[in-house]
Amino acid sequence: MKAHIKKGDEVLVLSGKEKGKRGKIIAVFPKRSRAIVEGLQLIKRHTRKSQQHPNGAIVEREGTIHISNLMKAEHAPQPPAEAQS
Repeated sequence: MKAHIKKGDEVLVLSGKEKGKRGKIIAVFPKRSRAIVEGLQLIKRHTRKSQQHPNGAIVEREGTIHISNLMKAEHAPQPPAEAQS
């Protein structure tokens, strides 16, 4: 399926846990219809022992979001500006 978003686009999340938040696309997976957005949908990944993490670690990283829940930020309505007083 062809994605309406691509790597580097600024997007707005339309639904889900991260609704209303904005971020930049890091990667798009068109066959799975999913994308990774910078700083959103964080998941905890348990890693094995390695040279970088001698005792293992719990690493927090971005998870995927379905592209139907994303909209380009340029098409999003702008929030009203606060009244200056």
